[in-house]
Amino acid sequence: MDDMQGNATEHTAPTRIVVMGVAGCGKSTVGVDLAGRLGARFLDGDDFHPPENVAKMSAGTPLTDADRWPWLDRLCREMDAVVADSGRVVLACSALKRAYRTRLTEGSAAPPLFVHLAGSQALIGARLAARRDHYMPPALLDSQFAALEPPGSDEHAFAASIDAAADQVTADILRRLGSR
Repeated sequence: MDDMQGNATEHTAPTRIVVMGVAGCGKSTVGVDLAGRLGARFLDGDDFHPPENVAKMSAGTPLTDADRWPWLDRLCREMDAVVADSGRVVLACSALKRAYRTRLTEGSAAPPLFVHLAGSQALIGARLAARRDHYMPPALLDSQFAALEPPGSDEHAFAASIDAAADQVTADILRRLGSR
């Protein structure tokens, strides 16, 4: 990507971008890269789960909606604080259900743009199986795909294929942000 594209994208990108999808789709990797290229601050939603949620997931127990509401509310506050301080935020957050995206939209001072990192269950399962540094066991991937409600055409969102290398996925997202 050349500097002219990067600069144009910086001026057109929303102040809040949520990189979403199932575990293992690359939310953190792409989110960090995207934030760096946009001059935004990166937040990983996983860092804001309370210990009870982490314990449940580590034990292979999917979270319930009741487990997620306080976490999503905290993410709204965190995004708003970052935007107030530094102007732009990229958040990695599963946001699997429409209700979760609605909560993040209605709880934030401005609606975020959701970028759904989409890929096959086989590809993501292989990536999860290779990971050693995360509390989300591969066994929970089935529940993640069962819960996934891809964003609809009426949502402030678009899907990005994860079939390419992470830097190419980021470049695709930047191109799409520049054309919005």
